[in-house]
Formats: sequence, structure tokens, C-alpha cells
Amino acid sequence: MNKFKDLSPRYAAKRQYVVDDFHGVKVADPYRWLEDDEADDVAEWSNHHRKYFEDYINNFPIKNELNKRITELWAYEKCNAPKYVNGKYYTWRNNGLQNQFVLYVSDKLDKTGKIVLDPNTLSDDGTVAIGSYAFSKNGRYFAYGLSNKGSDWQSIHILNLETGENMPDILHHMKFSGITWMPDDSGFFYTRYPEPAEAVMEREALFSMVCLHRLGTEQSEDLVIHKNDGEPNWDFRVEADEEKKWLFMSVTNSTLPVNQLHYKPIADLSAPWEIISDNFDEGYFPIGVADDIVYIHTLKDAPFGKIISLVLTGSDKGKSVEIIPEKNKTLEYAYIAGGKILINYCEHAVSTLFLYDIDGGGEIEIPMPAPGTVYSISASQSRNEMFFQFGSYLYPAAVLRYDIATGEMSTQFMPKISFDFGAYESKQVFYTSKDGTKVPLFITKRKDIELNGKNPTLLYGYGGYNVSMTPSFSVNTITWLEQGGIYAVACCRGGNEYGEAWHRAGMLESKQNTFDDFIAAAEYLIDEGYTGKEHIGIQGGSNGGLLTGACMVQRPDLFGAVVVGVPVLDMLRFHLFTAGRYWTGEYGDVTIEEHFNFMYRYSPLHNVKINTTYPPTLIMTADTDDRVVPMHARKFCATLQAADAGENPILIRIEKSAGHGAGKPTAKIIESSADVLTFLLANLK
Repeated sequence: MNKFKDLSPRYAAKRQYVVDDFHGVKVADPYRWLEDDEADDVAEWSNHHRKYFEDYINNFPIKNELNKRITELWAYEKCNAPKYVNGKYYTWRNNGLQNQFVLYVSDKLDKTGKIVLDPNTLSDDGTVAIGSYAFSKNGRYFAYGLSNKGSDWQSIHILNLETGENMPDILHHMKFSGITWMPDDSGFFYTRYPEPAEAVMEREALFSMVCLHRLGTEQSEDLVIHKNDGEPNWDFRVEADEEKKWLFMSVTNSTLPVNQLHYKPIADLSAPWEIISDNFDEGYFPIGVADDIVYIHTLKDAPFGKIISLVLTGSDKGKSVEIIPEKNKTLEYAYIAGGKILINYCEHAVSTLFLYDIDGGGEIEIPMPAPGTVYSISASQSRNEMFFQFGSYLYPAAVLRYDIATGEMSTQFMPKISFDFGAYESKQVFYTSKDGTKVPLFITKRKDIELNGKNPTLLYGYGGYNVSMTPSFSVNTITWLEQGGIYAVACCRGGNEYGEAWHRAGMLESKQNTFDDFIAAAEYLIDEGYTGKEHIGIQGGSNGGLLTGACMVQRPDLFGAVVVGVPVLDMLRFHLFTAGRYWTGEYGDVTIEEHFNFMYRYSPLHNVKINTTYPPTLIMTADTDDRVVPMHARKFCATLQAADAGENPILIRIEKSAGHGAGKPTAKIIESSADVLTFLLANLK
């Protein structure tokens, strides 16, 4: 018997009689007690399982080898796209193994410059990270949010860029807030919650509100620009055009790409909000203003997205014109750059960049180095110089510079990594899902691997929240490839690879399509000889944790190992915790009987079957994750361990002082990466 199989009865999860009634259906919840983060018995259970996992994973000598190799590969200089502000270039850099990126400033592109802000000095373990940030219009100030231990909550601080000193202003009670400066650098707009926001259990409504903070004043004196006491779950975010003349407010009540959009002149904040959209049926996202005309990326009557214009003032106020019509590819992001409209399209899960004249004519495609992903675009309306990051599975994230006027492309920064990229290949195929839908699948491997059905293969997926799975570079991926593994990524429905219709085909009552797509990807890899059932592992995080959890419960016979990362697994109670109330648009609302029926049908926690042999499973969470709270992982682990009839390890890794993933220190990333790859290699035979 596996010496790590048995749990001492002292630590085996106790069961309690808890039964809920959902529309006449009785649902047991015996591990409800594992929801309480502050309870002593939960801490005891967690500490035992933390030690249990450490004993297990450290039993494999390859763990140290992987940790060493990942550290070697990770130790390369990294650089984000520079941002031009008032004659200077600001760039986030990392010398290789720093826990957090450091902000530098230089007056020339070919110089690293001097340090402006180093978050690594703010904590001993690197768990204080930068969240939201914004430079003031005239470049005098830098406002930045700090989060601790991966929390979504942030406090805003202000750095005087001329003196290098922090101002005494510190603002609290922010989560997911943007920062928008006034035109004269005198203050900024932000979104906050009433006191004591962080202290509440967050099962209560929070009531978002937009405020204006004036530098040198107390937060209690901030002017409330907008709130709605009748709508506790509405969230407000504001942004301004580049010249800081117009203030736009987006109102959301879910994570869906739909919103209300309002605007007013910044010079007259007492003026009423003008309405662009006052419903939650469409999406309107401003990309810039030119000559008092706002250009908007919208999904109205265009599931792939299009660009329209709207006159903000004068005799033609409210007049709207279609500038760039919907195309047969997804409009991911758009900007006004150098007097032109810059669009990042996603076409068959690959990024493409196009430039258009401000009236929509003169289409120009910006060539990419390889099929991959464009991100971190840095551009302004008044400058022809723009920067962006580009990466792919075998193309480390480089910074490219493009001259809009001349069309000249140059490499601003190229990472140097000790890896034989030429020995590997990456390709895209299309496989058929259960209902006949064609789904993209990326496969990366050594060129000389024999397709004998025995190769350890890692299949990754997400499939939700209209997030596209475009190719990206990862040290984890190339470490896996070095070990002889094959890496595959399925672009399941629920993402944005083919527009909003693709997204909606994998949400609510259609969520099962996402799981069917992922299962079909695994079957394709097996049928084509890449791997076999004993040799294929699956991995996903957050909504991707729901994906892998649901698939392993539905098809425990199909996988050799499963990694369920920071997952949503209790589909009947997720809405009661932190940001979960905003996910009902994506998953459903259990108070509606029709929604309960389809959510209960696939909820991983509620579909674990007793006396079933489940594959080796690693569930991953963090004790301070306040986005997808750790109760999901704890309850799922206890349920699986009680039901499992086999000898395979069912493990939970509970990380200390970490959140959902954003701002995670490099040291913690390397450690968790080594643990995951060790687990996979140890169990994929």
C-alpha cells in the first residue's frame, strides 16, 4: 500500500449533518465546516495536509533537480514595454530572480536608467506587490496600489517623481480599482468601498463608489463622484481620455463583457452623467477621444467586436458612426495610437495587429515574428512610437518597437535563455468535440519525439470568461519539454477565440461544452499516438481549476494525473464568498431553479462518486486567496479522499502568504512549479 495513502483518523475530515434544500432537492454538505478560514479545526486539518504534501513531494529526488533547473531557466533578465511620460521612458524590469519587477526611468531607450520604485524592499519575502498604477498627465506623480500576500485588496500610495519621495497620502478599501489623474496633476479618481471594507465577511453587499482624491488631503475628505445605494452589486470604474477632458464611467454587475457607459466633462464634475448605454445587454469600451469624438470598441450587434464613433458635444452630439465593421476574427483590444486606430485581433487563437486611419480606412497589418500573442501595448495618440510585448511557446517575451509613420519594426529587448529552442516545434491542429464543433489545439514538443502513445503529455485549458488561450512563453513549459514531455493547450468554448458567441457557447446552461471540448482534446492526443491514458496529465487554474475538476470527475478513467489549481468547485455556494457574486452571469444563479439544475449537474464537488478510483490528483490553493477562497479546494479534497477506492495519491497543496496568483513572488512561483512538475512526472509513468 502507498505509504502516503492513509490519513490518521485524527486528521481524516470529520463529517457533519448539513443539508440544504434547493428547489425541493436535498443536497448534503458534510464538509461545510471547512469553509471557515479562522476555525482552529480547519487550521489543524490544513496544517496536517500541508505536511502530508511536503512529505510526499520531497520523497522524489527529481524535485531538487527540477527546482534547480527551473531556477536556472528563470534567471534571465525580463523587461516590459516602456511607457513614455513627459520626455522620459519608464520600464518595469527584473534582473532574473527578483521577487517583484522594479520600475526604472531613463531619458533614452538604450539606457536602463535609475530605479524609481523597488517593491522588493517593501517586504522580506517579496509578498508585497504592485497592483493598479498610473502616471499623472504631466509626469510629476506616480500613484500605485500595493497588495499584500496576494490579496485583491490594495492601498494606494503616491510617489513624487521629482523628489523621489512618497507623499503622506495613503488610500484604503480598494479592490479592482483603476486610477485616473486630473489634468493638472492635483488629484485622481478611483473606486473604493465603504469602511471597513476589508473587515467584513464579504458575504455582504459592498456598494462601490467613485471618489476624487486631492493630493495632500485626508481620504475622509475625498469627493464622492458617483454611488448608487440601491444597487449593492454594481461596480463603477472611471477612465479619462488622453487629454483628461472627458471622464467615462463604466458600470458592471458581473464579469460578462457588458456594461453601462456614461460620460461628463472633467471641468464640470457637478454636471449630470450623459448616457451612452444604460443597460447590461451590450458592451461599450472607450479607446480614445479625438476632436470631442469618442471611439468605442463595442459588441452591440457584433459578437466579434467593431469600432464606432460618438460625438460628445455640439450640434451633432450623440451622432454615432460605424468606423471599423465587425470582421470574422475577434477584436481583443483597440487603441488610438499616433493618430490611427490600432487593433489587436485574435484569429484562430493567434494575435494579429492592424492599423487603420481614424476614419476606418487604410488597413495595414503589422507583421509578427511568429504565431503568438501580443500584450502589454504601450502607445499614445500623439506619438508615432509604440511598443508591445510579443511571445509564443518557443519565443520568449520580447519587447518590439514599431514606428507608425514609417512602418519600421525593431527589437527593443530580447531575453537570453539557455535553452535549445531549435530542437523543438509548435503547431496548431483542429480536433472535433463531442457535438461536432472544431476546436483549436496547440501542441509543442521535441522535433524527434516518437508518437508511440507513451509520451508524458500535459494538457492545459481554461475555457471561460471570454479569455483567449493564445500562445505564450513559460519557463514551466520549456522545463516540461526538456523532460521529454509534450505540452498541449486546448482553446475550449467559454473563451474568446471566436468572439462572444464562442464565449456564450461555454457558459451558463452550455458550460458542459467546455468540459466536452477538453475531454475531446485528451482523446485526440491519445488517438493520434502522442500519449496514452496513463501518460496524460491535465492542468488548469481558477476557472481552469473548475475545468480540470469537472473533467476528472466525469472521466476518471481518462487521465494519468490531474492538477486542479486555485479552483472554483462548489457551484452551489461560490456566490457567497468575496467576488463570487459577480460570477453568476458566467456560471448561473442557484436561486433560479433552471440554473440550479444545470449547475448541480456538473458541479465537481457534488458529482464525486463513492467507491470510484480517481487518478492521482493535486489540488492547489493558498491560505490568503480572497478571490477564489480556499474552501473550494479543502472541501473537494475531503470529498475525494472519502470517496476514492483506489491507491492513487489525492493531495492538497496549501500555500502560505499567497493569493490567487497576481503579484506572486518569483521564489514562490519556482517552488510551486517544481512541485507541480514533480507530481506530474512521478505519476505519468
